[in-house]
Amino acid sequence: MLFDWLVVGQVVPTNPASVVRGPKHVVKRGKTPILSPEEARQLFDSIPVDTIVGLRDRALIGVLIYSFARVSAALGMRVEDYFPQGKRWWLRLHEKGVKHHEMPAHHTLEEYLDRYIAAAGIGEDKKGPLFRSAYLKTGRLTTQPLSRDNAFRMVQRRARKAGIRTKIGCHTFRATGITIYLTNGGDLEKAQQMAAHESLRTTKLYDRRSDVVSLDEVEKVVF
Repeated sequence: MLFDWLVVGQVVPTNPASVVRGPKHVVKRGKTPILSPEEARQLFDSIPVDTIVGLRDRALIGVLIYSFARVSAALGMRVEDYFPQGKRWWLRLHEKGVKHHEMPAHHTLEEYLDRYIAAAGIGEDKKGPLFRSAYLKTGRLTTQPLSRDNAFRMVQRRARKAGIRTKIGCHTFRATGITIYLTNGGDLEKAQQMAAHESLRTTKLYDRRSDVVSLDEVEKVVF
């Protein structure tokens, strides 16, 4: 870069370092912590469903893990973005660059969303936010969307109450969903499509199946 600058300034006629190429930094494994299938089930089972806030939190985490959604895409959903098409219900996720990504909802996610929407009484407010903030300690929902900061704090709180020691965040559920899908025989290219990734290389960063293999191999060191 220095010699390029000198060439532009006509200090030297050519760049003697033009053929030099620096080493490429290749990332082959993502750093996002993930949950095991047992931990994911433990988390869902620990969320109380006798309150609207509990139903909301379970539905939001469900969208993140079952649809591989980014938290910003999930929080940007309106009520109308959960809609019937044919015999199934679909999700319309608001992705980066004002792009919309549609995919069918998992049958378990349908149950979570249906119970939440019915309890919250927001089914007819089609243009309103799907996931809404709550008034402090009242358990009543506002008309404002849940913020990313509050969603992160909710995830941390739910994980602590579930007894999960893994330090997780909202992005954990995207990586967890993709890994569980691939572990159960899912196709990597289909995972890319479902996650709305531009590159297959990005999807591979969320594939953490090798972590399990590594742990199994370590346990073979027995005395």
